[in-house]
Amino acid sequence: MQDQDKLNNKDTIAEHFNHIASGWSTRKNRNRFYHQSLERYYSFIIPPGTRVLEVGSGTGDLLAAVKPGYGVGFDVSVNMVEIASSRYPDLHFFHYDIENGATPHPGSGEEKFDYIILSDLLHILWDVQNTLHNLKRFCHSSTRIVISNYNFLWEPFMKLGERLRLKQPNPNSNWLSHYDIINLLEIEGFSLVTNYRKILLPKYVPFLNAVFNNFLVNLPLINGLGLVNFVVARPFVQNMGDCSVSIIIPARNEKGNIESAIMRTPAFGKTQEFVFVEGHSTDGTWEEMLRVQKKYPGKSMKVLVQTGKGKGNAVREGFEASSGDMLMILDADLTTPPEELPKFYNALVQGRGEFINGCRLVYPMEKEAMRFLNLMANKFFGWFFSYLLGQRLKDTLCGTKVLLKSDYEKIKANRCYFGDFDPFGDFDLLFGASKLNLKITEIIVRYKERTYGSTQISRFKHGWLLLKMSLFAAGKIKFI
Repeated sequence: MQDQDKLNNKDTIAEHFNHIASGWSTRKNRNRFYHQSLERYYSFIIPPGTRVLEVGSGTGDLLAAVKPGYGVGFDVSVNMVEIASSRYPDLHFFHYDIENGATPHPGSGEEKFDYIILSDLLHILWDVQNTLHNLKRFCHSSTRIVISNYNFLWEPFMKLGERLRLKQPNPNSNWLSHYDIINLLEIEGFSLVTNYRKILLPKYVPFLNAVFNNFLVNLPLINGLGLVNFVVARPFVQNMGDCSVSIIIPARNEKGNIESAIMRTPAFGKTQEFVFVEGHSTDGTWEEMLRVQKKYPGKSMKVLVQTGKGKGNAVREGFEASSGDMLMILDADLTTPPEELPKFYNALVQGRGEFINGCRLVYPMEKEAMRFLNLMANKFFGWFFSYLLGQRLKDTLCGTKVLLKSDYEKIKANRCYFGDFDPFGDFDLLFGASKLNLKITEIIVRYKERTYGSTQISRFKHGWLLLKMSLFAAGKIKFI
């Protein structure tokens, strides 16, 4: 008991880790599977080549595993820093107590990071809130804070492991639930992106590890028993200022809606351009686009014919032709009214989210706006995506989606992870945004009946394709 009281004194925490540093690798080998699992999960969350700071970096193994383009580690133990520096000379390790805000920190005060790691750290910190507060000096507006911490339900087993010398004793025992962590993050100006739990079986047992850690832990209810809470958060952005806007309008056989799309869209943003992408129509849509472009010379308009097939291809080619800071998709059928677009713009510039998605499933719809089976399919995919992505999402298939072009470029660069699997484009963007831990926010809109043309969606053929894409993505996002 006296030894534990000593460990609970903040002044001795650094001394404790200095003492165990020399045997740290041997102790980690006893739980190699657990640490390798953490490295795998963090490598999934953090793209290689980014700027990464790890607080409590120990011997540097986790920081090295995520393959940063520029990596920095802070630790209160001088001995740990020396070991990490010798093992990973291409990374940068510093003796630094981030809990002490008055202490000058290494490097320039302007140094910012894309990702900040706090792995198995919160339970040994003396002042968790102050630590989160001091992280802000290392954040830019798009920084992600990635936290892994023991699930407090496992406390009896962890204590037993320490007594049996199967686990290294740690100072302090801050058994925070993920609600506690989220509360502290919000107090200090961070907003939650996603949170979930991993690892049911922390020891290596062939076959059972795949069953428990790849499958069972990801199921509803059972997920609450996972050993490790993962929390991803971002700084709350007050207001990013006015942005230039590109409104991408893919259109196939939508001749009667082209002029209305221009005339009904309100003025908003620093500048505004319309990018029409014609999809090999047979009703004169291309000619109508050219006529409207000539008729309204005061409107910035680009008109192009897509080189491939499908809405997904049309959207991607429209994005490539766009020059705005913000990219908006507006379906040419105008069932999501153009008058609603300022709501999407405001949500993004005010920092309410980073990927703004329309939701048509709240307000009453006009009678012929959406057939019953389509409505049921939309509700199912909304539930399934909320489960897959760890963020609430009610309407995955609303065509109106808005994001910054800089974030789209990151999705594009990371597209190889999923492959070019989505002819519609909705899932490609949603899965890409989730993989990058962008905050997804929904804007409720009224869904209107078509006034021209007919739907180009085949309920059964396309529904089956959407289901197959969802199951494919589940294996790439959830069951890993």
